[in-house]
Amino acid sequence: MVRASDRSVGRVVQKLEQEGLSDNTIIIFSSDNGGAGYVGLTDLNQPYRGWKSSFFEGGIRVPFFVKWPERIKPGTVIDEPVSHVDLLPTLTAVAGTSDPAGVAIDGKNILPLAAGEASSVERANDALYWSSGFYKTVRAGDWKLQVDERQNKRWLFNLAEDPTERTDLSRERPGKLKELQSLIDRHWQTATSPLYPHAMEWPVRIDKTNTEPFERTDEYVTWAN
Repeated sequence: MVRASDRSVGRVVQKLEQEGLSDNTIIIFSSDNGGAGYVGLTDLNQPYRGWKSSFFEGGIRVPFFVKWPERIKPGTVIDEPVSHVDLLPTLTAVAGTSDPAGVAIDGKNILPLAAGEASSVERANDALYWSSGFYKTVRAGDWKLQVDERQNKRWLFNLAEDPTERTDLSRERPGKLKELQSLIDRHWQTATSPLYPHAMEWPVRIDKTNTEPFERTDEYVTWAN
């Protein structure tokens, strides 16, 4: 799959170069999730915890490459977290048009950040959100809270100090837990309901692949689809 993707992207890039369009064409290469636990490769997302179908960093920290030589300096590295929801407002800004009328857009234009014209992206509460059924997550700055309402389980991490999410601080930092929980609560009070409600839920173990034996002490999240 990696080889097929590489060859296909290569053919597109080669054609753009042949047509003299490569300098003023935006190419975005990314992934919608981290590697899946069901393939049975224990080190697939290392050093991060979690898999596809979880909001641990192994499930949501993915490659995100943007090429646009006319505006973005080659070799630019951005440390600030961004999301795929940022693509729509970014590309509408590039095209010189506006976002769809009457629709709330959560994403932000990240072109100024990528082009070195801004040092950060302004977001409400500096927060990014994810959800799947009753499993909800917010990242605000370096702090990240995951809530599995089916289990009444919470994981709180400081990603600056603990990027691999090994130390749950939900008991040690009740004030920060309350702060991020309030962000989640406010966000979903106004969030649009899913167009296609989930039809099933299942447990996804955080630290084991599907090929490893289950133990009662295994941590898991409840994923909806």
